[in-house]
Amino acid sequence: MEINGTVTSGFGKAAYFLGQDFYKSQFKVKCGFIPYPGTLNLTVPEKDLDKINNIKNNCRNVIKSDQGFGGVKYIKAKLENSVTGAIVFPDKTTHEENYLEFIAKDNLRKKLHLKDGNKVSLEINI
Repeated sequence: MEINGTVTSGFGKAAYFLGQDFYKSQFKVKCGFIPYPGTLNLTVPEKDLDKINNIKNNCRNVIKSDQGFGGVKYIKAKLENSVTGAIVFPDKTTHEENYLEFIAKDNLRKKLHLKDGNKVSLEINI
């Protein structure tokens, strides 16, 4: 399934959580990479919210909470047909439902020269 989104700034909280050894080791085991400490935040069109909520609600890929940190659902995806990563759905989030958080091993803003407002595509492995 392909979803298009618009790059947007987040709150900067993911950098702290993804920098924790607990999450780094779990993502290494479950996704095959240690994520860059931060997410690429995307807003998605309202027409895609039902698809996103269906993916989130039926997702069985989970990193269970531990060490006082919340759990995270994740689904593998590919950004711009070139960057392998995952969309994460943290148990605890302050984002609106039209936000997606994408993780990968690299700083994607630098690697792909992305800025707020750029349009990107995600291929989600369902």
